[in-house]
Amino acid sequence: MSASNKLIQARDVVATFRDGMTIGIGGWGPRRKPMALVREILRSNLRDLTIVSYGGADVGMLCAAAKVKKLVFAFVSLDFIPLEPYFRIARQSGALEVMEIDEGMLMLGLQAAGMRIPFIPSRIGLGTDVLQRNPGIALVDSPYDERQWVAMPALPLDAALLHVDRADARGVCQVKGPDLYMDALYARAATHTYVSCDELVDSSYFAQGEEARYVFWERAQTTGVVHIPGGAHPSSCAPLYGFDTAHFKEYAASAKDPEGWTNYVQRYVHCDADQYLQRVGGLPAVHKLPLPVF
Repeated sequence: MSASNKLIQARDVVATFRDGMTIGIGGWGPRRKPMALVREILRSNLRDLTIVSYGGADVGMLCAAAKVKKLVFAFVSLDFIPLEPYFRIARQSGALEVMEIDEGMLMLGLQAAGMRIPFIPSRIGLGTDVLQRNPGIALVDSPYDERQWVAMPALPLDAALLHVDRADARGVCQVKGPDLYMDALYARAATHTYVSCDELVDSSYFAQGEEARYVFWERAQTTGVVHIPGGAHPSSCAPLYGFDTAHFKEYAASAKDPEGWTNYVQRYVHCDADQYLQRVGGLPAVHKLPLPVF
């Protein structure tokens, strides 16, 4: 891989990972998750991972496959299914170490890691059970007044996995959806950032009109680019496609069946990206999925 050509295959991304790594996963609940890269991890022998995520099915599937040792999260939800079913099973059974924090605290932890500082002071979390449940999060005295502030520690990542609308071979990435979520913070908090994209474009694309306005982190932050059309499915990638409600219902129902996860994996994980798309109705069907209404 060179600075001008960062194209890589999904299997080669995961081949760089090792047991026990800390991996951040971008997106938000059922929105713009790098699910094709997550499925690649599911097919691997990786284990004992620490996952940092505003979680959705990415977290649930990795929990179901016993890949997760520790989870740093603010929520794990499929939106219309409020609590992700396989995460629920793992959490209630005590199978996970957890750092359960506020959405804003997770954001500050990523921001601190990207700034290469040990913590960011904040009032977020003061007076809540978040501090009682996370005794490792300290309070610090202000040098300017008599108050104490939460010292949200940095959350440095060994790797980040993100999904974007489009990218070029140099690692310039574009997100045109209504919300970037925290993806730029993930990119900067990670030692290595791997991005899957729906569309691979020539670099000249970003010189047109206002296309460059939708680029939110420097291409130097992008380690590798994987071209996987529909790679966020079953989560959404607005404005290209919405999340697949029917598929999520099928997935959630599988958690109630003792053989459900095994059957789900056999159909939707033990296959390549093209086979996966065929099994969910094809890329044209994915592109017809209605966008979520905010």
